[in-house]
Amino acid sequence: MVIDKNKVVTLHYKLQEGSSKGNLIEETHGKEPLVFMYGVGQMIPEFERQLAGKKEGDTFAFGIESSDAYGEYDPQAIVTIPKNSFVIEGELATDLLKVGKVIPMRDGDGNQLLGTVKEVRGEEVLMDFNHPMAGVDLYFTGNIEDIREATPSEVEHGHVHGPGGHQH
Repeated sequence: MVIDKNKVVTLHYKLQEGSSKGNLIEETHGKEPLVFMYGVGQMIPEFERQLAGKKEGDTFAFGIESSDAYGEYDPQAIVTIPKNSFVIEGELATDLLKVGKVIPMRDGDGNQLLGTVKEVRGEEVLMDFNHPMAGVDLYFTGNIEDIREATPSEVEHGHVHGPGGHQH
């Protein structure tokens, strides 16, 4: 069986910055593998494109430029927000206002965003709404452990059920 739309793929990978010599970002070897349904938009499109047609036992090694991964770093995604926006039930949420803290927020249209506190200064908070991996070229190596047909229920729900997947 080969990796194709609506196949459940189980794999182990190592993710590094830019190349095989780059800093380690994440690794699944020795841990739980990645399990996902191919072709339903769960993964970076270029990641899926690179895995298309591979079969159980195959290895892989490929790079993905930042523009095809989490996007380029956008300096306009750095925003100054009034400190009083962090008042909850009449109290300033000082536990949230720590440099490096990732805070779920909503934009003016109600879309959820994740912002990272960059700096707290006076009555303002400098927030970065770029994805933490924005501007980073990715390099993946790994191996395909298993491929199976997705069940009708998994296809209907758009995700994997059971071990490594979503539990209902």
